[in-house]
Amino acid sequence: MAPAPTTGSSSALLRIGIPWRTMQEQQQEERKKLNYYCEAIQAAGAVPVDVRLDQPSAQLQSQLSELDGFVLPGSPADVNPARYGSNKHPKTNDLDANRDQTDWTILHHAFKTGKPVLAICFGCQLLNVYQNGTLIQDIRAEKTQSIPHGDTDLPPGVARGDLEHWVEFSPDSLLARLNEANSGSINSSHHQAIDKPGDGLQVTARASDGIIEGVEWTDSSNWIVGVQWHPERMPSDPLSQRLFREFVAAVRIARAAVAHKT
Repeated sequence: MAPAPTTGSSSALLRIGIPWRTMQEQQQEERKKLNYYCEAIQAAGAVPVDVRLDQPSAQLQSQLSELDGFVLPGSPADVNPARYGSNKHPKTNDLDANRDQTDWTILHHAFKTGKPVLAICFGCQLLNVYQNGTLIQDIRAEKTQSIPHGDTDLPPGVARGDLEHWVEFSPDSLLARLNEANSGSINSSHHQAIDKPGDGLQVTARASDGIIEGVEWTDSSNWIVGVQWHPERMPSDPLSQRLFREFVAAVRIARAAVAHKT
């Protein structure tokens, strides 16, 4: 079990905000999957800090100002399709307005202040929508020739758990550099994905069926990366380790730059 996350820490430590995955998990204090992200951040040398989803706006803004970077985690909920101008598909999961709004506020703060963001699965999708992109609401329903991307795509009776599939990284992308090759294997547990990429987001990873698996912010003023897979659930995977270390290194550089300006 990960050591208990903190709500504050010594100024010498990098503090990474991680919102709860859903209001229900927060209310029930169900930390199992949230702790995967906490453990990955701790292994990379920073301190995870819970961000509650039901804070008044002023309180949330105050907390965000004290944090150095953000991980936007996965979620069993789906992004509200109204945010990208679509009606709710019958196979779209339950929505979580608090999670949507908290991530939205985090991204607004991060873009404004230059704080790095690692957006994972749901977080990657929300990042894309924040940047005026759209989503595929159900891969199997809308892309019938796609490969399986989650255990819901498997026949009845098959053992459940994270699937793995091949991915191609764009040459010269950050993800390719971290992977030390232009292709590799990732885990997969999602039924939605990016459709139209958001403004300023470059697609840098795709599955063999063309589904977008990774995006990178093109403006060098900030480090923002979105991945559709779950590196926090692959702790012994070299790419996953490098991705979290690279994120924490970017947070350290960004905080030093802010300190220099002040």
